[in-house]
Amino acid sequence: MKNNKISIKNTATLLGALVLCSFQNQPNLKGTWVFAGGIYNGKREGATVDYKLQRRYTPGHYEAYASEKGYKTQKYEAGNYVFKGDTCIDTETFSAQPSKITNIPIHYIYTLKNDTLTLKGTLPTGMRVEEYWKKIK
Repeated sequence: MKNNKISIKNTATLLGALVLCSFQNQPNLKGTWVFAGGIYNGKREGATVDYKLQRRYTPGHYEAYASEKGYKTQKYEAGNYVFKGDTCIDTETFSAQPSKITNIPIHYIYTLKNDTLTLKGTLPTGMRVEEYWKKIK
């Protein structure tokens, strides 16, 4: 009987922890983020100089824009995202250029530290990416 009480207590503790974890606040990406550089297949690239890449996040959705001084801002991508644990699942739903990832969910390990969002994963093409986005508003 003593082992059953311990087993029930452990199960109850585990279930309680799972319930608490399931109600954790999901990251809030709402706002505008600017591309700050990345690493692509081990090669570091800085932020774009002549133009800015921005993402405007709302809950579960984003739109990406390229802006260059003297030109009209262009929407180049849009998609949906959802968080599951330490993973951000991003599904591009629109691309202004031909894309091999439209409607394909991509799983990124994400970190959100201060004003920086880091997305790290492997694209369906096999390219390993790590991108840095800074929140500007």
